[in-house]
Amino acid sequence: MNKVILSAALSAAISATALAQSGTNSPYSQYDLGLLSANGSGFNRGMNGLGLGFHSHNQVNYMNPASYSSLDSLSFIFDAGLSGQITNFQENSVRKNAKNGVFDYVVAGFRIAKHVGVSFGVLPYSTIGYNYSSTKNLNDRDAFPSTEVGTSTYEGKGGLHQVYLGAGWEPIKGLAIGANIGYLWGNYNRSIVTSFSNGTNSLSRYYKATINNYKLDIGAQYTIKVSQKNELSLGVTYGYGHRLGANPQCEVISSDRQTGVADTTLYEISNGLSIPTSYGAGLMFNHNNKLKIGFDYSLMQYAKLGYPKLNRNNNILQYGLVDGVYNDRQKFTAGVEFCPNDAGRKLAERIRYRIGASYATSYYKVNGIDGPKEYSVSAGFGIPVVNEWNNRSVLNISGSWVHQEVKGLIKENTFRINIGFTFNERWFAKWKVD
Repeated sequence: MNKVILSAALSAAISATALAQSGTNSPYSQYDLGLLSANGSGFNRGMNGLGLGFHSHNQVNYMNPASYSSLDSLSFIFDAGLSGQITNFQENSVRKNAKNGVFDYVVAGFRIAKHVGVSFGVLPYSTIGYNYSSTKNLNDRDAFPSTEVGTSTYEGKGGLHQVYLGAGWEPIKGLAIGANIGYLWGNYNRSIVTSFSNGTNSLSRYYKATINNYKLDIGAQYTIKVSQKNELSLGVTYGYGHRLGANPQCEVISSDRQTGVADTTLYEISNGLSIPTSYGAGLMFNHNNKLKIGFDYSLMQYAKLGYPKLNRNNNILQYGLVDGVYNDRQKFTAGVEFCPNDAGRKLAERIRYRIGASYATSYYKVNGIDGPKEYSVSAGFGIPVVNEWNNRSVLNISGSWVHQEVKGLIKENTFRINIGFTFNERWFAKWKVD
């Protein structure tokens, strides 16, 4: 138990160091709570985030908490990962690159009773990070109509993280259920600072919110033996959507540089932020623990949520929730894991080779049109770490390419490297002394 407590404290300390980092420079992170973070630990990411139907004795699959029931009874598993990426942004003939590196996640898991496993960890939920400018003629469609030409600078940072505790139980052979209960926290700070062509006036809008609330996810898996060497698993998940108890604020500052007078007004929406209800389903076909093929589908019901927006109605400014900005987000993922011989003597035979691909729709609209669709592919390896004191740990390395595009808006191409280390120590064996 002392080792478990020490590992939990270490997880929190490592993650706390990394929470201030931003994992994106994308202007698309200015919507809602930011860009959704990649799902899964190191082995999932090699298959592009596949995992709803997967369960393993030596990997923590927090994507479906029912999988914890399959954890090895003699092991304590500690998994940590980091990533680095280069993103190319293209708008018409203008291209720019940005680099980011973050410490992604820390998770751990072990079995506490027969067919009962638990897991805990710290995970990213969303990330915000952008800084860009645009110049346009302001008109009556804006919250602040003007005949002037305005140059607006858009900047934002922040994001959400969660710490969770989960358990999985297999009450009858082949059927497992589980749940993760988490604490979700974070904040965002966004600003739009507009300078007008007359050189005397400026208009600033500052948006901020702080989030502290819970997150609940439940899951189930059912596995059947198709033959002696083949099995098929079905996994389903449900994420409870609810209001976050946060009060988003908008501070508007209108300045006249000639007179030095600034007019400040603060607007607030009571309990104005939410996370959506989500559903997921996945299949996994396992041939002799050598070949695993899977497919996942997920749905996030964003369309039911309101978007905090500052509008002018009858020449009166109002900050409130509006409908029609969000879309339901759907994601389709397929992937494969292959291991030539898990018990082989040669290292190359024991490596797990992984590939995956996915397609996802956008959950928001930009100027009334659907946001960018996302296409991504990945490939990776699970390399066993063998030395004189440990032969159960795994180094997971993967690379992915993510493309986001919508006609008339910015195109993004992201190349990402993920590195995760799964430390698997034999903690719970009972030694016999003659």
